[in-house]
Amino acid sequence: MAGRREQVLDAAVEIVGTGGLRRLTYQAVDTAAGVPSGTTSNHFRSRDLLVEGVVNHLETLDARDWEHFATLPSPGGPQALAETLTSLVHHALGPARHRTAARYTLALEAALARPAIQAPLSRAQKSLMTLMSPWLEALGSATPAAHCRVLFDYLDGLIFHQVSLPDEDFDPGPGIRTVLDSTLPST
Repeated sequence: MAGRREQVLDAAVEIVGTGGLRRLTYQAVDTAAGVPSGTTSNHFRSRDLLVEGVVNHLETLDARDWEHFATLPSPGGPQALAETLTSLVHHALGPARHRTAARYTLALEAALARPAIQAPLSRAQKSLMTLMSPWLEALGSATPAAHCRVLFDYLDGLIFHQVSLPDEDFDPGPGIRTVLDSTLPST
């Protein structure tokens, strides 16, 4: 069972991802987490610390997702990687949609009003890229870090558009395969 701090952070992520930062209050988090009143403020003494806690929690949850979905591609090569990434995109837009929306909300907040959270958001992305670059290297990428950046930029845009302007016929697979085909050597 999750500890109280994790319960609070899970609830806070849900609130940010479904209602935006303006709904992120101690009372709302306590209620959503099903914890006694004052629990959130005991763990996070200011709203800024709570927002920072949400950013850090998202980083932890994202790393767990990547570790769950991620193994070095099987002998199937780029096709296996494309399937893994397609599964990750579906997860980000399905069961983890509120987390995806929370991440975009926080990214906009960092750009507009809270530059202090840019560093942890950037660190989170870099840690995911560190997990992904070896996959691209194993598949023959001459510049895995650069190719990883291209791939992440594509995935971010793809996911953002699907969160903000959903397409009923959405299939991320063909686009992912196109990006991989353009960055990896032919097999």
